[in-house]
Amino acid sequence: MEIRKLGSQGVMASQLGLGCMGMSEFYGERDDAESLKVLHHAIEKGVGFWDTADMYGPFLNEILVGKALKGYRDKVTLATKFGIVRNPDNPSIRGLNGRPEYVQSACEASLKRLNVEVIDLYYLHRKDPATPIEETVGAMAQLVQQGKIRGIGLSEVSSATLRKAHAAHPVTAVQSEYSLWTRDPEDDILQTCKELGVAFVAYSPLGRGFLTGQIKRFEDFGADDYRRFSPRFQGENFEKNLQLVKKIEEMAAAKGCTPSQLALAWVMAQGDYIFPIPGTKRIKYLDENIGAVNVQLNAADLQKINEFFPKDAAAGLRYPESMMGSLNG
Repeated sequence: MEIRKLGSQGVMASQLGLGCMGMSEFYGERDDAESLKVLHHAIEKGVGFWDTADMYGPFLNEILVGKALKGYRDKVTLATKFGIVRNPDNPSIRGLNGRPEYVQSACEASLKRLNVEVIDLYYLHRKDPATPIEETVGAMAQLVQQGKIRGIGLSEVSSATLRKAHAAHPVTAVQSEYSLWTRDPEDDILQTCKELGVAFVAYSPLGRGFLTGQIKRFEDFGADDYRRFSPRFQGENFEKNLQLVKKIEEMAAAKGCTPSQLALAWVMAQGDYIFPIPGTKRIKYLDENIGAVNVQLNAADLQKINEFFPKDAAAGLRYPESMMGSLNG
């Protein structure tokens, strides 16, 4: 597993990361004991770039990751996020908070839950429209000066917001959804990151599991599975997207790899400043994802993929309509 520079502020990370969100919420039942095994197996295999957030659970995922880190802190590049605030009485109700005073208190709370002295990469989860980005980043810069975080990150922001933030304090990484079926970052943010020396962290690089080829029926999702409410997994959209995945399966078979490995290899082939962070709750799938680093795609392969899975080919919005407004802020 290759270790690369994550941005330009001295943070290093494994070329393939691990998204931890699903271990605690959104994708079915929790099994903390199994998740701890997965996290420790990731360390053994060199997957040391872990991604969590205070709103996952809420708070449960940071606590889980904190347990896994005990005795292994020096082997993990730790990323967490703040800024999405969930109602304690009804976690489905969410607000955004990027106010400077909240930045400080949120970070201190995350440090306690994670049981660490410093966070390697601290993201603003979503831009707060009521707070200028320069003010939020200014408060995050104070955390850098205090030694509480090493790098500043932004999630789901526009190029204009990134440029304003980067002018206030160098940004280490931008995280946004990026995969074969979500190629919005190609419009401008990828190029802006490359220009500014900012890493791009791709979450849901397997299309929330859809690009693995393992999902065949909508009915297989549990009652509390987020994907039941995602437009891409509903009705005609589901069937249309299933046809796209069949093309991935065919090419993966020809390449001697799995659909997951092909999809991850495609993301990594877009640039060495791009770090995919697929999530999983099973050692089997973690090992399968790791195998993607050995899949080589040449120019002809990439052209073929682009032909059968072009930009905007996926049917349906990537989030429910009510959540789309917080993206690309």
